[in-house]
Amino acid sequence: MPTVSVKRDLLFQALGRSYTDEEFDELCFEFGLELDEITSEREILSREQGGDKAGGASDVVLYKIDVPANRYDLLCLEGLVRGLQVFKQRIEAPRYQRVKAAGGETQKLIITKETASVRPHAVAAVLRNISFTQERYDSFIELQEKLHQNICRKRTLVAIGTHDLDTISGPFTYTAKAPGDILFTPLNQTNQYTATQLMALYKTDSHLRHYLHIIEEEPLYPVIYDSNGVVLSMPPIINGDHSKISLNTKNVFIECTATDVTKAKIVLDMMVTMFSEYCAEPFTVEEAEVIYPDGRSCVYPDLAYRTETLSGDFINRKVGIKESSENIAALLTRMCLKSAVSGRGDEITVEIPPTRSDVIHACDIMEDAAIAYGFNNIPRTTPKTYTVANQLPLNKLTELLRTDLAAAGFTEALTFALCSQEDIADKLGKNIKDVNAVHISNPKTADFQVARTTLLPGLLKTLAANRKMPLPLKLFEISDVVLKDSSKDVGARNSRRVCAVLCNKSPGFEVIHGLLDRIMQLLEVPPTRDNGYHIQAAEDSTFFPGRCAEIFARGQSVGRLGVLHPDVIGRFDLTLPCSALDLDIEPFL
Repeated sequence: MPTVSVKRDLLFQALGRSYTDEEFDELCFEFGLELDEITSEREILSREQGGDKAGGASDVVLYKIDVPANRYDLLCLEGLVRGLQVFKQRIEAPRYQRVKAAGGETQKLIITKETASVRPHAVAAVLRNISFTQERYDSFIELQEKLHQNICRKRTLVAIGTHDLDTISGPFTYTAKAPGDILFTPLNQTNQYTATQLMALYKTDSHLRHYLHIIEEEPLYPVIYDSNGVVLSMPPIINGDHSKISLNTKNVFIECTATDVTKAKIVLDMMVTMFSEYCAEPFTVEEAEVIYPDGRSCVYPDLAYRTETLSGDFINRKVGIKESSENIAALLTRMCLKSAVSGRGDEITVEIPPTRSDVIHACDIMEDAAIAYGFNNIPRTTPKTYTVANQLPLNKLTELLRTDLAAAGFTEALTFALCSQEDIADKLGKNIKDVNAVHISNPKTADFQVARTTLLPGLLKTLAANRKMPLPLKLFEISDVVLKDSSKDVGARNSRRVCAVLCNKSPGFEVIHGLLDRIMQLLEVPPTRDNGYHIQAAEDSTFFPGRCAEIFARGQSVGRLGVLHPDVIGRFDLTLPCSALDLDIEPFL
């Protein structure tokens, strides 16, 4: 969940009243949010970087509020206050309007065909006659960053550019050029750089270096020019310094370039609806025209309202309440979903504003009704169908064995389910082609290339990491391994195994053999050939020749035990002899 930091005093001023911390925490809970932390800038720096770094930091109290990931309209102070005020019925939800340019020509953004290969979509709008204060400006910038990290997926889907319209002139051109042909002064710099030089410059930048990979390997980089050839931005990396906004900016041109046009429309709607309240004519946004390479023309922002209908009975059944359609409509209106009873039975008409892109289905509307009603107010009921939970037999057997293996003096380990190809092949004296392993198609590291087919490598690596511990070292693990299986719909299956390893000055095969006998005793499998278990000599490259046995239970092979081969021990950086047991426990269920 995204976390929004707001100054407490500024928040209370906007809400028109003060709350105690407990009262505001309760208000957040009622609205479906969570007050995560009450802190300050000084406290955050002191905790993260040490007390000496927090010397000049502010002591202003900050509220950190957890917001649902799909509620983009609550990612800034303006949206949060507006939502809470409507919820408490102090104001009505505003009506957002798209208007034409007053006494002037509509701003145009022309997209050229060169952008098709790198970032083909763009949308735009204008906030006219806006008034910034330092707090509003900071909130404006912070909302961009929150959206970039959230719906924009770290600028891969959408990148937002905001510009002082009075410093540039339209129409604007969105095109793509070779990196060496793009030359401009980037934001907060004094020198001009080519795009190639910028990529090298920002390689060490703690903030921007995370976005370079988006276009770094592309032959053409996206860029936006005004009619005079001034560079507005090189999305998704950096804006130009020429058109940067400030506290004195009165007209803001907002452009969003994207690989996903739907996300771009949502992001633009969020930016303009949140801050249009500071325009001379509140909640109005000046339209901009986007012209596509094929001649198509679209006007943005959408600011589209749509209507959904659903029955009061549907909400009552799903939430577990008994309210009239009129009361439910009132509850939804408190959640910025203007609602009314249609007059056809218990049908409710719900208007979805452009700020609520999270409302996709009737269930989303039902959830808002439940929040407004209050989760604590929903009466508790006994389920009509009685069910009794029961542990899976395999897990129950696993838990029972864990307890008894620990009682036998072995320490449980929990190792990674993924490992390297070497771990399950070369180090165990086997060929990877002969191992029935599931391979990861795009492994991030050499340590996690395949799913393990045996628990033994994990335990041996654990032993190697604990060589300084007093002898003997006795470890076990009961977990799943993954094996290829063409009969399964996913081409693989899990198999629950128990593996135990003993490391000492002598191999201690008799200890491992005794552990096998104890396990079979617990499983009530007698030591007989016919209907019980027995071991017989086997050859396995992982084990010392002549010191390996295969375990048979009720006529089928279920595992192996023996003294590990010295080469295997050496490959895992161990110097003392080891004996091991590897047993499949699923056949005993």
